[in-house]
Amino acid sequence: MGKSLKGKELGKGIGQRKDGLYYARCTDKAGQRLERCFQSLKEAKNWQKEQQYHQVHPEPKTPVPVQMTVNEWFDFWQANLLTGLAPNTVRNYRERYERNAKVILGKLLLTEVKPMHCKAVFNGMTGTYAGSTIRQAYIALGAMFKAAKENGLIEKHPMDGVRFDSPVKAVDEIHFLTVSEQKAFLETAKHSHNYNQYALILETGLRTGEVIGLTWDAIDWDKHTLTVNKTMEFRHKQHEWRAGPPKTKTSYRTIPLTDTAYQILWNLYLGREYRKESPELDKVLTYIDRRTAKQATLYMRDLVFINYRTGMPAKNSSYDTHLYKLCDKAGIEHFCMHALRHTYATRAIESGMQPKVLQKLLGHASIKTTMDRYVHVTDDTLFQAVHQFQNARTA
Repeated sequence: MGKSLKGKELGKGIGQRKDGLYYARCTDKAGQRLERCFQSLKEAKNWQKEQQYHQVHPEPKTPVPVQMTVNEWFDFWQANLLTGLAPNTVRNYRERYERNAKVILGKLLLTEVKPMHCKAVFNGMTGTYAGSTIRQAYIALGAMFKAAKENGLIEKHPMDGVRFDSPVKAVDEIHFLTVSEQKAFLETAKHSHNYNQYALILETGLRTGEVIGLTWDAIDWDKHTLTVNKTMEFRHKQHEWRAGPPKTKTSYRTIPLTDTAYQILWNLYLGREYRKESPELDKVLTYIDRRTAKQATLYMRDLVFINYRTGMPAKNSSYDTHLYKLCDKAGIEHFCMHALRHTYATRAIESGMQPKVLQKLLGHASIKTTMDRYVHVTDDTLFQAVHQFQNARTA
């Protein structure tokens, strides 16, 4: 029996947190516990009653027509079967289908799709889109038709024999900062309202969404570690914040903090009571934990990084916009937030870090990804390596 802060009993599964929010809990048919937080007691009780009603009166499952067009199957697949994926991945699947595949495949019946139709999609993208974008389309269509085959809607995968041979973006084209550029950038960004976020990525290699979704409970002050277990992003089309799991299962990780990273976070923690706040911070976001398939919760009030002017989290796109201004001021080539992660990986290898260790710190499933796409060899590194080789032979 939950209680209010004043000690009043509120009912089974209903209670009040120390920050004043009311929580409501219940259990679904699978035994999974559901929990949400609300501003008022009435909202909490209404939500609990609604969940209990749905347990007794479940909504009927959407029937799958025997004969479906690709458009119909894509909509059903995305609405009912695409679970446990990062929001960015789902969005990329839809964009690639609607922009590139729909015009060729959309009106065909699933059973009518042949390898030549799929190949036509990729041929139509060649010369206009980067290899990495074509690869996204290849993965999206492959997953969609695989699900159709697994559900008995088609006998043969229509992409069998369709090879993806377009090169992804060359490593040399992926931007990262040299040592001198990194120094110039940090010096210029020192008085920026996003400086702590930029500096933390250069010390930890976090993804942008992992930084935005970082909460205080993910930091162990005694062990000097940071745990990555969620992400957050702003969806402009829906005009809302969304929480989600890390990109992959291997993206769940605990990172030992450098002294610099620890000090950045500790200073923010000491000043958290003085930061500006907005009503946006009262929101509670839910998502599915990729490891347990259970619902998890992100309390926006617990976020580490809040814009000091607005009292809100900084939106994904605003970081890059601000970065470009800093680059112009520092006199260096424009780069995006992800380049800071690449820079971290490159500095780590230059310092002698073992590739397998770096793979774990970055949360990569494959060391090939770490070495091929994130580690860059600079001219200075080449000369240093040859110098070391020469000294070893003459010693």
